[in-house]
Amino acid sequence: MVKFRFFMLWVWALVVSSCGRVPEAEVFQTAEQSPSPGWKSELAEYLSLYGHRNWILVVDKAFPFQASPGITYLNSGASLPDALSHVLKSIGNSKHVKPIVYQDAEISLVDDGLAPGADDFKQQIRALLKHQPVHSLPHEAVFEKMDKAAELFGVLVIKTETTIPYSSVFIELDCAYWDAEREQRLRTKGL
Repeated sequence: MVKFRFFMLWVWALVVSSCGRVPEAEVFQTAEQSPSPGWKSELAEYLSLYGHRNWILVVDKAFPFQASPGITYLNSGASLPDALSHVLKSIGNSKHVKPIVYQDAEISLVDDGLAPGADDFKQQIRALLKHQPVHSLPHEAVFEKMDKAAELFGVLVIKTETTIPYSSVFIELDCAYWDAEREQRLRTKGL
């Protein structure tokens, strides 16, 4: 009888100690937990599939993880300027898409007095975007555009280690081999 009780106690202890434990292979890892070493190759894969109306966001560390199924996250582990430089080069090397760049209007008001390093950061971003027209919109307006797009189109969010507020760069992809003028001429032909 004592052996039976000991056995049952042992079984109970085993069950209790294993309850709540998740096997290592099943632990959910978010993009927030560790940098993705292959984020550049993953970007290349997404870019080959993406077309006009898709978005690529290069964002600061505090950018929220959204539950929308149309949004994919990659954690670069890089600074925002480094990640943005790679994204812009990748888009520039593609034949099918070109960038339409948006920034939060609030970044123009952020300086070293509010966020140390902001002035140098803004100078780096200006240098990277010098050949791109940049649309400046209030933070909420950029989110509204992106959220609406995510209802129908894929959005790729590349998280960075940058901790400067309103520093994210939002890139809406557009067709590189077609433009609004030719679209208008096409529409005047009929349909």
